[in-house]
Amino acid sequence: MSEIRRFDVIVLGAGAAGLMCAATAGQRGRRVALLDHGPLPGRKILISGGGRCNFTNLHCAPDRFLSANPHFAKSALALYTQQHFIELVKKYNIPFHEKTLGQLFCDHSAHAILNLLLAECEKGNVEQIYDAHSIQVEKDASGFRIQCAKGEFRCESLVVATGGLSIPKLGASGFGYELARQFGLGIVEPRPALVPLLLGGKEASWTQLAGVSTLVRATTAATKTSFVEKLLVTHRGLSGPAVLQISSYWKPGQPVEFDLAPGADVLGPVLDGRRDAAALLKALRDHFPQRLAEHLSKVAAPARWTNAAIDACEQTLHRYPLHPTGTEGYAKAEVTAGGVNTADLQARTMEARKVSGLFFIGEVVDVTGHLGGFNFQWAWASAVAAGRAV
Repeated sequence: MSEIRRFDVIVLGAGAAGLMCAATAGQRGRRVALLDHGPLPGRKILISGGGRCNFTNLHCAPDRFLSANPHFAKSALALYTQQHFIELVKKYNIPFHEKTLGQLFCDHSAHAILNLLLAECEKGNVEQIYDAHSIQVEKDASGFRIQCAKGEFRCESLVVATGGLSIPKLGASGFGYELARQFGLGIVEPRPALVPLLLGGKEASWTQLAGVSTLVRATTAATKTSFVEKLLVTHRGLSGPAVLQISSYWKPGQPVEFDLAPGADVLGPVLDGRRDAAALLKALRDHFPQRLAEHLSKVAAPARWTNAAIDACEQTLHRYPLHPTGTEGYAKAEVTAGGVNTADLQARTMEARKVSGLFFIGEVVDVTGHLGGFNFQWAWASAVAAGRAV
């Protein structure tokens, strides 16, 4: 019979949140083990930001996060801000730059952020255990008992940092949700977020424009949430920052409205001059990539060349509805929205209200950031909140 190994804290999941939490707890003098069912740490970190890791955002604020309780994230985000993580990056002499909209990326490789986290874990004497699959958890009067392929472990505090369902090829699973249910916590229905949208029916003709990109304002029909960023047409539908952002708020069956030329008067030259198809196409080409201009000249042309019809066409260009048939799913979703219900967690510590010593952090929790480093900042902040409490 194998020996039971005892720790003060066990963290399940060696992603961004798990590594940060283990390091924080370890550096407080806690004896910490980090268990992951996969063979390596930080696999999602390494592919993020095109391999350069968009590790935080200068404009991080609670209103950049989506949750059934929009106030829940405030405590953790105030406890550990973007500036705290930026100082840690500077401490390790990792060169970085601001790309757009406050997004901070490594100059070179995402490996720099993973190496930082691993070095922080080493400072805290964290024991890392990989290929720890078939994990089972029980609780008794003395704490938690974890059985897995690597043996049996005991701990006082258990931190669940197992992530969501996005990018299953990297080992994503619903294990964190199963654990939450096992201990009586609620789950806000998970769904793909920051994910491309699909088009079908007559609107499938848009996919012939695959590769075309243009600045738009994307708005949801129900919440009127909007983002001004680039739209990218794909061979299956729509992507690009504007669409990824809006996808977190989109609900099946609803249209997404696009202002295809924010702040521009596209058809003024048609009203003031020649009124025919050639003039329309020229006006569209002045504002849009050529293939998009040609497409719009067919699908959005005025029925007649009257002032009213041309005005109506102008309005259509600024409120163009498209009707996604679905998303590209968890395989292409950057994150998972929904997750462990924040009503069942303490905002300052991430501890389960009804289960002493049980914590949930990072993506497994019903807190989802906008595109651009916000989800990493939630990982760091929720991890530090729990790491200081265990």
